[in-house]
Amino acid sequence: MIASLSTVFAHHGGFGLNLNPLDTNLINLVIVIGVLVWFLKGFLGGMLERRRQTILSELNDAEERLKSANAALAQAQQDLAAAQQKAEQIRADGKARAEAVRADSERRTIEDMARLKQDAVADLNAEAARVSDLLRREAARQAIEKALASLPGKLDESAQARLIDQSINTLGNA
Repeated sequence: MIASLSTVFAHHGGFGLNLNPLDTNLINLVIVIGVLVWFLKGFLGGMLERRRQTILSELNDAEERLKSANAALAQAQQDLAAAQQKAEQIRADGKARAEAVRADSERRTIEDMARLKQDAVADLNAEAARVSDLLRREAARQAIEKALASLPGKLDESAQARLIDQSINTLGNA
């Protein structure tokens, strides 16, 4: 029955199956497909293998660059931490230095003020001594003038002689 159906369809231009391998070029198709598979396997396989090797090489290169970038990042972070610590140390040293300079400046100012005060006191004492000496001299001069003015009327010749002898004896004993 299958044979009759296939002949019916074949005669009338319908659909049918031709199971004869020589008629259908099945052997030629198998050979062509086999040659194509064998040829394309070598050609496409080589291309795909080269592409695979290129991709692997690029991936390895990218991994190496990533490792080197991570190492550089870690080093940069260490350097940053060290720089921040150094900056903090410099800042602390600067503050300490500024405090020391301020304290030294205050100490010098206090010393200078004390020295100025001592100099002022010394100048005041010297001026007071000079004025006191000047007042003593002036008082002595006025006392001598007054004594000299009153002496001629009070001293006679014998009293003057005694005064001169007494002055000479005082000078001779000294």
